[in-house]
Amino acid sequence: MSMKLPTLRAAQAMMLLTVTAAPAFADSGGFAIVIPGRPGVPIIVNGRDISYSVVEGDWGLERGVHRQPTFYGSRPVRLPEVGHYYPGSKQLPGYGRLEIEPPANRPLPKPAESFRQSWEVESRPPPLPPLPMSPPPVIIAPPFDEGGERLPNDRGPRG
Repeated sequence: MSMKLPTLRAAQAMMLLTVTAAPAFADSGGFAIVIPGRPGVPIIVNGRDISYSVVEGDWGLERGVHRQPTFYGSRPVRLPEVGHYYPGSKQLPGYGRLEIEPPANRPLPKPAESFRQSWEVESRPPPLPPLPMSPPPVIIAPPFDEGGERLPNDRGPRG
């Protein structure tokens, strides 16, 4: 029985290693089929439409390697030609608004009628309660009795 115990522990360790490493090996370097999230909207990677194509090689932000995946069944995307404007060529660009200067002697439109509108906003504080005409007198009694002795409830100066 003493000979079986190391063999059993080795078998258990190998089984634990296999079970924990299987998910990592299953997802490395496999292939995936790209299906767009919205029909009619292509998925473009490196100038190629890879919608409904096969991608080989695991890639993304979670991988630490920089390698180019392989796409099977992708097609190039034809983008419209966009002209470039170089001011040194003295040639107007082929896009944008076409500015036409009207002749000086053209009939002008009728001027618009005058219009004025305004708004005002102000914030008023709430009214204060009225003050009494004769406020009550404030009396501060000295802490001594008539004989000059300190009163028993007086604790003396603080501070």
